[in-house]
Amino acid sequence: MHKKQHSGAGFNKHHSPSFQPQPQASVECAIGELTLSEHDGKLVTVLGSVDRIIQTSGPTLFVITDGSGILTMKGFEGAGVRAYPSVNEGHMVKALVEIKEFSGAMEGEIMKLHLLQGPEAELAKQELKEKERKRATVTAPTFLANSPILEKLKDRFVKAATEIRLAVIQNRPIIVRHHNDADGYSSGFAIERAIIPLIEKQHGPGKAAWEYYTRAPCAAPMYEIEDSIKDSATSLRSEAKFSNKMPLVVIGDTGSGEESLLGIKQGRIHGIEFIVVDHHVFDEKDVTSPETLVHINPFLVGEDGAKYSAGMLCTEFARFINPDFNADYIAAMAGLADRIDNKPVMDTYLSIAEAKGYSKQMMHDIGTMIDFVSAKLRFMEAREYIETVFGEPIEKQKKLLALLGPYIQNLETKGLAIAEANAVREKIGNVTLQTLEVELAFPRGSYPKPGKCVGMLHDKAQVDLKTDALVSVGILPDLVTIRATEASGFSVHTFIDKLQKELPKAFPNGGGHHLAGAVKFTPTQRENVLKVLKSCIKK
Repeated sequence: MHKKQHSGAGFNKHHSPSFQPQPQASVECAIGELTLSEHDGKLVTVLGSVDRIIQTSGPTLFVITDGSGILTMKGFEGAGVRAYPSVNEGHMVKALVEIKEFSGAMEGEIMKLHLLQGPEAELAKQELKEKERKRATVTAPTFLANSPILEKLKDRFVKAATEIRLAVIQNRPIIVRHHNDADGYSSGFAIERAIIPLIEKQHGPGKAAWEYYTRAPCAAPMYEIEDSIKDSATSLRSEAKFSNKMPLVVIGDTGSGEESLLGIKQGRIHGIEFIVVDHHVFDEKDVTSPETLVHINPFLVGEDGAKYSAGMLCTEFARFINPDFNADYIAAMAGLADRIDNKPVMDTYLSIAEAKGYSKQMMHDIGTMIDFVSAKLRFMEAREYIETVFGEPIEKQKKLLALLGPYIQNLETKGLAIAEANAVREKIGNVTLQTLEVELAFPRGSYPKPGKCVGMLHDKAQVDLKTDALVSVGILPDLVTIRATEASGFSVHTFIDKLQKELPKAFPNGGGHHLAGAVKFTPTQRENVLKVLKSCIKK
């Protein structure tokens, strides 16, 4: 490239009102229609919005978008000298470029450039927005399973999928946050498998997809202020250093409760927007929807979230985001991992998984492996490792399962034996209450995690005691994790309500489902919390 390319007839260094490239020398093209095979070495005219400007030690790079695709254009005024200093991000420009190949990618060398201004620019911006919205339009697919829950949520799926597709088209980073368990990972991975191909189509394969996409687990079953501050700080740094836009955050398997509200509001201050896909119950007042682009939860449409896990919802949702999504087996695995009692729907998902070579036992074992791996990875993204765990490639997944499966089974057998040896049972009326002091019974950091230990203990006790009236509680210094049977008459929601009314100085907060959940409190009030818990068991 030479400086003289940016001077001469038609070059608008001071942005003259007209732009008239020689008609015989170029054709006006939509960026999405450009290919190296057809246009290499040819002159084309493109019109679009400047998305990013990158100053290198050589040319200035202008990344523009026209709603159909993106193109990197090179402008050169001198080594390290900013070309076209009047052109900034967000401006509408019209450029005559020569299409060339650089490092395997297509780019345009700027021959002439015109900055659109006034009504001309406003009209072009409006047309660009319309093109982007049209391209992001979602055609609702047929659901994998027949369910009134899904039908009632369809409009929310369409709206949320449209916002995600629009974020990809607008080169906006996407962060997927999910709970750190099998259902949470299933939620995040299903959404990831839908989004990544769209980003690769927009930017090309390779590192680009991961520059515009992040997935990270949340340790707690909520979008904590710590998660929010980390997402905001990282995004603000990328905005300052690389001119990235502030992201769209998609929260899976958590986010509906009031405990996530502070984190969501904090992110919004910095320009982050949110979509929540959850299945957990929340307080009677929906505080999440007003703060998000879209809030998806069965409870919002008068349905029971215990009938659909987040991973099941996100598998269906992924097919709205990307019609080519084909990891449909994830729904069965997520449902089994979260112990969803919805036989017609689960039978449908299991048949889909079996058709892809996954037996019910294998699905169960994979869910267990994800639980184990999540406990070891903790906050790591580990995307390549998670891809293997989810069967990409499936042969490597089978080898990993064959190796880790027996080891994990041995840990669970040992964990159940420890739990049984340390459980304390008492009768309250016709209900059996069994409690387990988790930190006294298990070494710190051991597997299974407390919630899983309590679940295994709960299942085993029902068989051994031949009872259908059972409440099982794992006790930690500042938390209780609970499993209960329907016949026990116990309700996690009632327990939380009673704590808030009768023991406000414990500052309780928690959530979950009607018969399974967790509650945090101040450590000094632990014994009083347990007294309230016992009072919630019907005598």
